[in-house]
Amino acid sequence: MSLIKIENCRIENSRSILIQNMSWEMKAGEVWLVTGPNGSGKADFLNALSGNTGIKITPNTDGLFSDIFYDSTETVSLERAARLIQEERENDESDYLEGGVDHGRTGRVFIAQALYPELKKGMPMPDSINLIENEPAIKLCGIEKILDRGLKYMSTGEIRRTLLARALVSGKQLLLLSDPFAGLDVQSRTILLEFFDSIAKRQLNKAASSDSNNFPHIILGMERWHEIPDAITHVLEFREKKVSYCGERAGFEALLKKRQAEAAAGEEKTKNDFKEGFKKLTQAGGFDTPASQALNHQVESRWLSRPEAVSKPPLEDILVEMNDVNVGWDDHQVLRHLTWKLVRGEHWLVRGPNGSGKTTFLELITGDNMQVFSNDIKIFGNRRGSGETIWDIKKRLGIVSYRMHVEYRMLGGTSLLAVIISGFRDSIGLYGDSPSDLEIATAKKWLALGGFEGRESESFGSLSYGEQRAILILRSAVKTPEILILDEPCHGLDEQYRAKILHLMELIGNGGTTTMLHVTHDPSEVLPCEKHILELHPDEDPMYQIIEL
Repeated sequence: MSLIKIENCRIENSRSILIQNMSWEMKAGEVWLVTGPNGSGKADFLNALSGNTGIKITPNTDGLFSDIFYDSTETVSLERAARLIQEERENDESDYLEGGVDHGRTGRVFIAQALYPELKKGMPMPDSINLIENEPAIKLCGIEKILDRGLKYMSTGEIRRTLLARALVSGKQLLLLSDPFAGLDVQSRTILLEFFDSIAKRQLNKAASSDSNNFPHIILGMERWHEIPDAITHVLEFREKKVSYCGERAGFEALLKKRQAEAAAGEEKTKNDFKEGFKKLTQAGGFDTPASQALNHQVESRWLSRPEAVSKPPLEDILVEMNDVNVGWDDHQVLRHLTWKLVRGEHWLVRGPNGSGKTTFLELITGDNMQVFSNDIKIFGNRRGSGETIWDIKKRLGIVSYRMHVEYRMLGGTSLLAVIISGFRDSIGLYGDSPSDLEIATAKKWLALGGFEGRESESFGSLSYGEQRAILILRSAVKTPEILILDEPCHGLDEQYRAKILHLMELIGNGGTTTMLHVTHDPSEVLPCEKHILELHPDEDPMYQIIEL
């Protein structure tokens, strides 16, 4: 039985054709993986299947498209999560409220809207929703305790689990899970993998067909092969906006082995070329940044005997200092009695389960959490609230975070060149004076280093989620910041980009100028230079542990 059939069709939006011609069929009893590198067409295909993103599947002459799930499809993805937070930001009415805080939709309301589409903001919820924590799907996703928290106050992993719970209770018959493991802690990954395998096995087991309508079909979108569940039977791969493989799993595994053998031969040269390109950029950037001033001062103090070099004030050895920090809201304690300091040159790994306070911790440093003013926190030697502006601080920081990604999505028409140049100016978007010739030339070199040569005029919004992430990482690195804050930087990156970004981070960490704070759930992304670990434990006392390697 054919569930979805695409024969001689194109995938397009209102502006252009994204994939010229493709054919594909999903039959009952098949479990499909859709894969491919960032920007290959994978995201376009999944968005077209979802039916609600402005991208559609259109038959060419003599073409055919049929889909039994056309009005019963739900998507869970990094893209969907980012769009959800963007919606909450756009609908924030804090400026018009007497108390000044609009908490937005809670997880409970968001899930209720899937069951009752007519439910609008401010309307009373049906009584059944007040007991939704008893639903098996809610328990499976582990969100019982956060149902009444505003979506904007959830961690990335918590939002992803809330999206999955909503998809499950909605009764939709096709779930599109795109990079479902990104940003999830170990426990959440295990839960999701078990869920996927159990649902997939029901699709494979014809004996269960009598109750199959009670369980959704799943199409999985992923790029990292080592994370692929065993239940996958078939693979659809895209490369350069074309189908590059369509068939059974075994055939794709054989193709992967062949590619890996070919790639290994040139891997060392590629890595060395990247290292040389990075070295040239950082040595000849020509920009007078706080970090470069600091490095110059170190050199002068050590090697020059001029009186003016000796008379310069010493650098702060302690870049960030927190003493007995407490952060929380609505009786929810996120951080409790945290005492910690960041010393120049000491790179830190920050880890802990979803919702443990990792992003909140970072936002106390970036200035994106206002509770910094009610705590004893010093940044670059100055206590927050002592007169410095947020821009005085951010000009010395490089930041890659979910919040930053959402803010740039709201300026989706910004060119890639402008995004990189904005990294020199610490702005979201490019405003004020026109960029100098030096800024333009250097930004183009950074784009080329990241694999975006010749694409500087493309808009940020036209890129896949993973490509957007790569651009923001390049933006954070261009000014050689004193502190580089990386909150799950490899979200949505394919293997090639991921390897390149991890190598870039390693080069920055070993450069002696920038101190890194790195959040990740993936042990394979931990860098050798990260010898200090801050581990957060939300349900324990104390709530944190400091580990020195």
